[in-house]
Amino acid sequence: MKQQEIIPFTGYQKLVIFILALTQFTVILDFMIMSPLGDMLMKSMSLKPSAFGIAVSAYAFSAGISGLLTAGFADKFDRKKLLLFFYLGFIAGTVLCGMSHTYPLLLAARIITGLFGGVIGSISMAIITDLFALQQRGRVMGFIQMGFGASQVLGVPIGLYLANHFGWEMPFFLTAALAGIIAVVIVLQLKPVTAHLLVQHDRSAFVHLLHTVAKRDYRIGFAATALLSIGGFMMMPFGSAFAINNLHVTYQQLPVLFMIAGISSLIVMPLIGRLSDKVSKFKIFTAATVWMMVMCVLYTNLSVTPFWLVVIFNILMMMGVMSRMVPSSALTSAVPDMEDRGAFMSINASMQQIAGGVAAAAAGMIVVQQSKGSPLHHYDTVGYVIVGISVCSIFLMGRVNSMINRKIKDKPAAVKLDDVVISEGF
Repeated sequence: MKQQEIIPFTGYQKLVIFILALTQFTVILDFMIMSPLGDMLMKSMSLKPSAFGIAVSAYAFSAGISGLLTAGFADKFDRKKLLLFFYLGFIAGTVLCGMSHTYPLLLAARIITGLFGGVIGSISMAIITDLFALQQRGRVMGFIQMGFGASQVLGVPIGLYLANHFGWEMPFFLTAALAGIIAVVIVLQLKPVTAHLLVQHDRSAFVHLLHTVAKRDYRIGFAATALLSIGGFMMMPFGSAFAINNLHVTYQQLPVLFMIAGISSLIVMPLIGRLSDKVSKFKIFTAATVWMMVMCVLYTNLSVTPFWLVVIFNILMMMGVMSRMVPSSALTSAVPDMEDRGAFMSINASMQQIAGGVAAAAAGMIVVQQSKGSPLHHYDTVGYVIVGISVCSIFLMGRVNSMINRKIKDKPAAVKLDDVVISEGF
């Protein structure tokens, strides 16, 4: 494999990575905590799997709608101001989640949180694409995606501990408090991100949205992201319920399970990020996807299993899941032109969230639980569906990879100039 030159980060770029990683940590934690709290919420509110699946998908659908609504004007404002606005809304929604004690209120709170939180990832991606060259983005995404692992190492175990002792509401209040501190850091430390405003066309928000969707290359990127998300989200909503009711993991062991799996993610993420900047991102994505498919089928077919073996399976499966997220995110970031990045990232995030909502709702219809505490049925079917979807995602990501290679070959000067501008950061 041909190795590429590693471009070092500036001091300010390191600060931006730190800030964005922290925001991603809180947003991912807010979404991730629903899975380990799943069994607790289903029992406390007497919910069937289908109802809980809807509660999870409510966040995703509202986030997807929000992304589409903001796509038209995402490139018309300072990205720092957009990030701060939606982050404050996310904080308010998270507080409401902790105050919801009925199923309808919980649904409403998840919808509000999704409307604001679902856009934060796309704004962060636009900032990353503006401030970092393509040859840096694998490492950047490796660090940013560490928020996923950090949420499992720190957030989820601490949240479960608080939930076990003070009620399921406490993890939401903890997330909101931490996010409030990060919001202050954004105000004080993040510089305005406005370079994209210099290349804007005089279009209305709606016309800009249509212009972005109309581009064939962009639609390929959207489709690849959607399939990737469906395959990644289907197992998540019922992960804790399956571990507790089928594998006989205890409530006390559950935080340990998430913590160990998260630590493995923290180790893998930077390594995969650096590797994807040196060799083919698509080859890494393909290998990781095949590995994930094998582990998903094995895991979803387990019955009562010793805890140490459950831990090993989770580590191996998490390695596959996270190792495909880094190169796929880096590849997708290279699809849009500078003037369309905000809109592209917003629509792309919408596809991701809507696809995740479809996946959670579909998993809720597949999985069946006869009564509280009884084993989940048909969870293995979810694993087989993931395999079929993942094969299709490899094909689409291959088209994205070919498209980017063609773009670099056809417009080397423009790509080089673009990388110089964004690598300056400001």
